[in-house]
Amino acid sequence: MSIMNVQKLEKALLVNRGELFRFGSALLFIVGVMLFTVSRDAGGPHGTLLVIAAMIGGYMALNIGANDVANNVGPAVGSKAITLGGAILIAGIFEACGALIAGGDVVGTIKKGIIDPALIQDTDTFIWLMMGGLLAAALWLNVATAVGAPVSTTHSIVGGVLGAGIAAGGWGIADWAEVGKIAASWVISPVLGGIIAAAFLYVIKRSITYQSEILVAAKRVVPLLIGIMAWSFTTYLVLKGLKQVWKFDFVSAAALGLVVASLFYFLMRTHVARLVPALPDSKDGVNDMFTIPLIFAAALLSFAHGANDVANAVGPLAGINDAVMSGGIVQKAQIPVWVMLVGALGIALGLALYGPKLIRTVGSEITELDKTRAFCIALAAAITVIIASQLGLPVSSTHIAVGGVFGVGFLREYLKVSYSRKIEEIKAHHQANAPEAVNDFLARFEAATVEEKDTMLRELKRQASPALLHKKERKALGRIHNLELVKRSLLLRIASAWLITVPVAGLLGAMIFFMIRGVMLP
Repeated sequence: MSIMNVQKLEKALLVNRGELFRFGSALLFIVGVMLFTVSRDAGGPHGTLLVIAAMIGGYMALNIGANDVANNVGPAVGSKAITLGGAILIAGIFEACGALIAGGDVVGTIKKGIIDPALIQDTDTFIWLMMGGLLAAALWLNVATAVGAPVSTTHSIVGGVLGAGIAAGGWGIADWAEVGKIAASWVISPVLGGIIAAAFLYVIKRSITYQSEILVAAKRVVPLLIGIMAWSFTTYLVLKGLKQVWKFDFVSAAALGLVVASLFYFLMRTHVARLVPALPDSKDGVNDMFTIPLIFAAALLSFAHGANDVANAVGPLAGINDAVMSGGIVQKAQIPVWVMLVGALGIALGLALYGPKLIRTVGSEITELDKTRAFCIALAAAITVIIASQLGLPVSSTHIAVGGVFGVGFLREYLKVSYSRKIEEIKAHHQANAPEAVNDFLARFEAATVEEKDTMLRELKRQASPALLHKKERKALGRIHNLELVKRSLLLRIASAWLITVPVAGLLGAMIFFMIRGVMLP
């Protein structure tokens, strides 16, 4: 073998070494889950099924960590508020803490109540149904992660259980009204998240970065924005992240959030006042003010996600464990500590091994994010969930976060195109003037505030000579500045993955159920 061929082989081995390490680590985790479940000696005719279900639950938890957690930390990493390694460490710790501390003692075995377990009379059929739904959701999440599409784990498990349930009990077993609500969330979640994120970004631009004295404006507005963030995250955590530990109504949660927000507002006023003299009077200076809030946002979103979405991994597993131990079929099942550990550790390990791919997709590949944009996305994630929960609207945290990224990206496109067209209009009205006059007007226009720019344009149209360009020529110039700051191919890929999540997971669930039943029946 020649030296060149040896070098090529060594290079190929180095490329694959990381992938082999990730695969081996994930496999060791699943084998560890299997050995631990076997050591518990469940016994009985269903003991083997419980071991298999535990392995599938561990596989599902790995895929949740690889896919879903990226939405909580992706914007913070993309804006460089935190490194990739730091984000994985923070999210892994807080995901696990959320699952173990606030995951609760009881979990719904049938997510969202989409099928009626009362129509499943046989315990064996119920166990096969849960295993089929869980494995289908895990497989679909694995495929989505491989192609770089962040999808909803809740929708994945809903689709898997729905498909397996229909295969087990017929079409009448499904609650189609609930399925319709879930379908509605494909539109509601990203649109609502995108609008709220874009609205906050526009407020920041109008009130801070478009002002002539940026740091003076930031000193006044940033503490208020951090106060709003403190209110929304406190309310969100109390209503969602801690709902299994303490039961709060919206008014109590909002009142507690207001107290925390007031405290953070006064603390941030002092902090920003001390920070301002050392910062440049530019957008970069404003961005630096949002670094610490973004780190807190990533941690708190991860905690709430761990407390809520661990049920996607352990809900069916807890139901199978309850059916094996008691022989009954229930909609709510006790969560043994070992089941919760499988979910918590699996999510953290999946994030560490496979999470970076989706973190990069959400954080930097859809559109360019800075810290103010990432702040708006994190804020939109909490506020959208609060609004939707009070209105009874079904939403997905994945769709909200990704919708927020697209929202700020499309707002940036609109503002840049709008500004470019204004510049072309100014040049068109000044064509009869000397270049020095045009440059002087553009310099004053660039330095003006938003209100002053509007006034200057009105005065220009009223006083200056008519534009010498025809309407079609001006439109052609405007089209030159139609910048694409959002990657359309990713938008199409992600939207397509969202639309097919429930149907594909459902089809897989039905197929897996029939395969399991075929193997288990005498």
